[in-house]
Amino acid sequence: MIKNFNTMKKYFIITLISIALTGLVACSDSSNSVGKSQIDTTPPILNDLDIWLRSNFVSPYNIEILYKWDINDTDVDRFIHPPFEESVRPMAEALQKAWIEPYTALGGENFIKNIAPRQFTFAGGFNFDPDTPTRILGIAEAGSKITLFDLDFLDFTDINSIKQPLKTVQHEYAHILNQNIPFDIIYGQINPENYNANWFNRSDAQARELGYITAYASSQSGEDFVEMVSEMLTNSKADFDAIVDGIVSDEARAIIRLKESIVVEYYQTNFGIDIYELQALTDAATQELVN
Repeated sequence: MIKNFNTMKKYFIITLISIALTGLVACSDSSNSVGKSQIDTTPPILNDLDIWLRSNFVSPYNIEILYKWDINDTDVDRFIHPPFEESVRPMAEALQKAWIEPYTALGGENFIKNIAPRQFTFAGGFNFDPDTPTRILGIAEAGSKITLFDLDFLDFTDINSIKQPLKTVQHEYAHILNQNIPFDIIYGQINPENYNANWFNRSDAQARELGYITAYASSQSGEDFVEMVSEMLTNSKADFDAIVDGIVSDEARAIIRLKESIVVEYYQTNFGIDIYELQALTDAATQELVN
């Protein structure tokens, strides 16, 4: 019985070896018949706009402008779509002239290269928030991407229309700067009692009488700070002063001036930038964008 068992064991081992060798041969044979890769490695065909965007954003700043995208990648409840091609370059030039160049002039040629979103996505349509009676003008994602909406409706003969997306960019970019260097926590302790998640029920004028530069600034301290920045950088100093001087409440006016001083110190101390000089450059550039 022991002899027969050993014989059976030997045959079993030989059988296993045969099966293994057959598998190896089969694998070897199949490797020669692998079909063509389904991954498209064909270089994209670039039009004149693509070439211009690469030359002015990708190459110098490593910033991608994405304007061709699949509408199915968006929320089906949002009626947004890629912009018309003719809407893209005017907006890109506005970014170049009124955002990149002023910061570069005062912060140095590496300022935007070192601190910037790496992608802008352009959308043509409006983005209404289904949860609140508001329209979303832009979104920043993790400090690396900014999406701008409404591009097909911009009127470059109207400076207020041009200022709308630029204010969004200045707002979101201030968030990115804050992610790198936080602003002083004292800012949020100035008048926290009127921060409200239902900020959209206030008008800008009402918010200013409470010490906030816009209604959205009254939502929470982080938005309060970047709204101050964006209002300063999309208005001339004279226009900004007129907004503040028009506030009836002496206390509210003093609060906003205090917040302004903290913004000024933040830019000067952390980046060596005089925000009033930056304000003058962005205002001049915005004026030149008007057709």
